[in-house]
Amino acid sequence: MAKKADILWKAIIEEVFEDFLMFIYPGAREIIDFSKEVQFLDKEMDQLFPPEGNHYTPKVVDKLVKLYTRNGAEELVLVHLEVQGQYNESFNERMFSYYSRIFDKYRKPITAFVIFTEPFLVNRTNQYERNFMGTRLLYQFNTLKISHQKDEDLLASDNPFALVVLSAKTAFSRKKIKTKEERDKVLRDLKLSIVKALHNKDYPQQKINKIMKFLRFYVNFETKEINDIFEQDIQLITEKTTTTMGIDELLIAMAEDRGAKKAEKKAEAQANRKALAEKKAIARNFKKLGVAIPDIAKGVGLTVEEIERL
Repeated sequence: MAKKADILWKAIIEEVFEDFLMFIYPGAREIIDFSKEVQFLDKEMDQLFPPEGNHYTPKVVDKLVKLYTRNGAEELVLVHLEVQGQYNESFNERMFSYYSRIFDKYRKPITAFVIFTEPFLVNRTNQYERNFMGTRLLYQFNTLKISHQKDEDLLASDNPFALVVLSAKTAFSRKKIKTKEERDKVLRDLKLSIVKALHNKDYPQQKINKIMKFLRFYVNFETKEINDIFEQDIQLITEKTTTTMGIDELLIAMAEDRGAKKAEKKAEAQANRKALAEKKAIARNFKKLGVAIPDIAKGVGLTVEEIERL
């Protein structure tokens, strides 16, 4: 689950980065010129923080991002972003270490953001401090703890990243529910509320598709039955939220009702093929990363035989 979640976080952050930054720092557009290219410095990140010892653990989510400010100068703002699912006592010190190395190389303004994805409500500190004989160091960074976000606020938000956060919160829904059938029912209700909100917003279709992919695969259903029902739910919601037709088109659609039923079946088949293709694409990525095939099968909802043929 952890590695799959990391891959999905990396993808969605890159795909809706401006929305992410505006969600966690609402005044970002007053400082950052988003008309200029946003660059993700993955290779530079690997060079700054090479593997330690004989073990290579890829930094899938740690991101270094280059942005430009609105002041007209070629000023870089380096955004150090982390997604943290399991807190440890050395985390704040590591955040300072990242800041120090990035500053040493670039000598540019740096801001750091941490998304805490753990389900616990406990507050996490956002600073690293050292104090010795009159010399004091204090490093502070921005944090977003998804367990502190209220569902109703996220649903009401006009920022697309709010629904990404709400999708991640669905991972908390299985706590204290004993049977997988009941867990899946609760999860289905939560996912449906997000799908409806997503399609009721005036977002570009491309952005909707990206967030839908995150929602589909961040937390999987445990039963195939509920998963199939959810896919049917998506199909119905998608059809109801298509662009409103003019009166001429509406009359034609009513006259061609029989043909519409046939088209619905075709659309459902296309949606199923598309969902299968997305599952296979994610499975291929997991195989490249060395994830065990049985774990991939359980995570994406394919059979071991299907994954072995990829």
